[in-house]
Amino acid sequence: MKVRIDMKKIAILLMVITILSKLLGLLRDIVLSYFYGTSAISDAYLIAITISAIVFGFVVSGISTGYIPLFRKIEKEQGLEEGNKFTNNLVNMLLLLSTFIIGFGLLFTEQLVKIFASGFEGETLSLAVTFTRISLISIYFTGLFTLFSGYLQLHGNYVIPALTGLPLNFITILSIYFSSITTPSVLVIGLVAATASQLVLLIPFIYKSRYKHKLTLNFKDKHIQSLFYISIPVIIGSSVDQINVLVDRTIASQLSVGGISALNYGNRLVGFVQGIFVLSISTVMYPLISKMAAENDIKGLKKTVVEAIGSINLLVIPATVGALLFAEPLVTLLFGRGAFDDEALTMTSGAFFFYSIGMIGVGIREILDKAFYSLQDSRAPMVNAVIALVLNIILNIILSRFLGIEGLALATSISAVTCTILLLVSLRKKIGPLGLKQLALSFIKISVASVFMGGIAKLTYIYLLNILSVYFSVVIAIAVGVVAYFIIIFFMRIEEVDVVLHTLRTKIKKSV
Repeated sequence: MKVRIDMKKIAILLMVITILSKLLGLLRDIVLSYFYGTSAISDAYLIAITISAIVFGFVVSGISTGYIPLFRKIEKEQGLEEGNKFTNNLVNMLLLLSTFIIGFGLLFTEQLVKIFASGFEGETLSLAVTFTRISLISIYFTGLFTLFSGYLQLHGNYVIPALTGLPLNFITILSIYFSSITTPSVLVIGLVAATASQLVLLIPFIYKSRYKHKLTLNFKDKHIQSLFYISIPVIIGSSVDQINVLVDRTIASQLSVGGISALNYGNRLVGFVQGIFVLSISTVMYPLISKMAAENDIKGLKKTVVEAIGSINLLVIPATVGALLFAEPLVTLLFGRGAFDDEALTMTSGAFFFYSIGMIGVGIREILDKAFYSLQDSRAPMVNAVIALVLNIILNIILSRFLGIEGLALATSISAVTCTILLLVSLRKKIGPLGLKQLALSFIKISVASVFMGGIAKLTYIYLLNILSVYFSVVIAIAVGVVAYFIIIFFMRIEEVDVVLHTLRTKIKKSV
């Protein structure tokens, strides 16, 4: 019980840090929309970021996901020193791989841009090529940052990796502003500097954790070979997610100028919620359940996973209802100024609405993926991701013809929910019953409470529009909705709420 309470305490601390970081990230997107709206420059910038993330991101995702449970196993069987040697060798291999990928990207930049945004022509294409060549340098920092974040989390340091989002967003905001008064290339130069700042912040704490880097490279290391076998399905699964992004943005580039930017803004708003609630919980949960899996504590693993899903339901379902009811007012509140015109508002609010439908699916899938990876089973998430990819591509083609940009967002949501259901069934087959009846009952209660909350908030908003501006009306309405939600769930005897209240009462008694 103590471990789980500690997990909750750390998750709450991470949530606070993540809220600050995500607020700064939201401000970053607001600043970008203010100066560039949904324009050719913002489209080119976002494609450059996407290419850098996709070309190397799926490799990093596979390696870092396999790294945590494998390090735990090495540490348990051979000690910390052997785990550090394995980490050292992996760092050098990442640097070598990064150099190769950057060289490839610089040689074939224009071809890459045309793959990722087939609708780009003329000045937009030229801008995207220039931006991409600069942004590729960030690959060096992304790989090392991801790996060392996992290393610090393995040593119980969750706070410092979470804090790195603050300098990242702050530097990015500065670069957006200075690009508006100098040259657009400053946008991407700032991105590289921002990515580097994350790694710089980690370095002192890495060495405090007894890590000493050496320039050694051993391709025959059995642990590297094990990581390779674990990571391949993860890499394939992650590449599937990236292909989804590729397909979405390629089709968006053909539909309209600014379509990529509208999808990005809408997705960022959904990601804001996901980052605060889901990432905080899954980050703390993963090393914990990896340890349980290594010790064959399946009962503890199942309990932790179910608690995590319940916590996500409690937070994400009401956020989903709020997003669906207030999509356009929220986009107006956050982005409706500067270069962000009425067309941008329509496209972005539509994308945000349809992305919100899949919010709960994406959140639970994150937890389920981590459960499989902790059991060193990356095949099930990979197969599941391939199914979701095929479904997403089919739905993209069909729905974009009828709904345009909104159809792309809806396709993503439908595939995410479908993928989550299939993954839940697969996990149950693998480790046995998860208490789905209790989860389903809790899900229904939370959904009912969220609908009531939404109704109260919407009525408040409609009433306030007669006496206040849109901005004040939506803020007050959401605040009223949040208060109403917590009052409703307090009286509905929801298990997740009871656990939180029990923990709070225990702490209050101890403090007294």
